[in-house]
Amino acid sequence: MNPTQRREQILKILKSGDSPVSAGVLAGELNVSRQVIVGDIALLRAANQPITATPRGYLLESGEVRPGELLRTVACRHDREGIARELYAAVDNGCGVLDVIVEHAVYGQISGRLQIFSRFDADDFVRKLEKSRSLPLCDLTGGVHLHTISCPNEDAYRRVLEKLKQENILFERE
Repeated sequence: MNPTQRREQILKILKSGDSPVSAGVLAGELNVSRQVIVGDIALLRAANQPITATPRGYLLESGEVRPGELLRTVACRHDREGIARELYAAVDNGCGVLDVIVEHAVYGQISGRLQIFSRFDADDFVRKLEKSRSLPLCDLTGGVHLHTISCPNEDAYRRVLEKLKQENILFERE
């Protein structure tokens, strides 16, 4: 398989799934190294393919909102120990955490795709953060950040807000 065919195959794999696919999985399926996949993804992005990297792998963005899905933005503030509690507040109330957004003094808006829909996803994210010794984006802004959350209805969204308030994580004007 030549590189063009391999990149076409990567797109086909990403289009066929609805969950993230890791570079390692793609490498195994296509019998190349993980680094070759990372390079292919960079080239596909440069060719305007809407591929997003999440903590669990790559997704091909459809740009569509699922029927009945409500997208809401919440402002939060916490230290590193609040990450799991914050994510649990959303997933335990039927919502998903799509991203994290911070406002940086030099770079402007910085965002990262999360795609967290369960406690398993949340725990996996926290584990990867700890293992890599990476700083969470909220460390850049004194803990203040935004999340886009996907909710099945307004009641679920209100439950998330209430839980974040109880956890002293919801960032509100003082």
